[in-house]
Amino acid sequence: MFPIQDSIPHRSPPVVTYALIGVNAFVFFLELSLEPAQLEALFHLFGIVPARYSHPDWAVWVGFPADDYWPFLTNMFLHGGWMHVLGNMWTLWIFGDNVEDRLGPTRFLLFYLGCGIAAGVVHGFVNHDSTVPAVGASGAIAGVMGAYFVLFPRSRLILMVPILFLPFFFEIPAVAYLGYWFLLQLVSGSMALVGPEQAGGIAFWAHVGGFAAGILLLPLFLLGRHTRRFERDEFGFEAGWSPSRGPTFRNFG
Repeated sequence: MFPIQDSIPHRSPPVVTYALIGVNAFVFFLELSLEPAQLEALFHLFGIVPARYSHPDWAVWVGFPADDYWPFLTNMFLHGGWMHVLGNMWTLWIFGDNVEDRLGPTRFLLFYLGCGIAAGVVHGFVNHDSTVPAVGASGAIAGVMGAYFVLFPRSRLILMVPILFLPFFFEIPAVAYLGYWFLLQLVSGSMALVGPEQAGGIAFWAHVGGFAAGILLLPLFLLGRHTRRFERDEFGFEAGWSPSRGPTFRNFG
């Protein structure tokens, strides 16, 4: 299932969402200019290598800089291939504009980065012995999806499903799609704990951590935000519309 469009238009230009997509695209094109050995070094230095923090003696022995926590930020701007970056940026495009609308640009940027850092911490904790670098924006984007899950429970998504190489389109509630996606990450992550080879190179626990962080951090970032929007699709989190009363608010993928 691949989301194509949601039912809620953005009210203001989502400048931070656009900027994040632009920065990720820019960095990815820089990656394409590197030799394989240079790219591997980039991923190890600026991606999250959990063993680097859980085994500091090993990290010093292999040459990692000491006391360097920047990878928890920089990893979310690196991607491992075309499908990785395109899938992440498309998902951010679908869900980011509405969450940015509700939080405002500055809060949305801080929220996005906070969810990405939380996703990296969860990944590092669960996979503490791993020497494989984790890169990608999907932990941060999972946080945006978690916020969308809470803020817009009655939004609708148009999904595309390929069947026998033919695309079929249908509409479902966003809350159903996002709930299914989260459960899939949770189940897949649990299976990966039993047999790491089943993870397929995907940091499922970063997705779980990012989604949970999005839900938990959202009330903090909504403090002092009194804007209301009155579309029926948005009824739920702030109960800002009533038909009876009228208007009265993935790698890491």
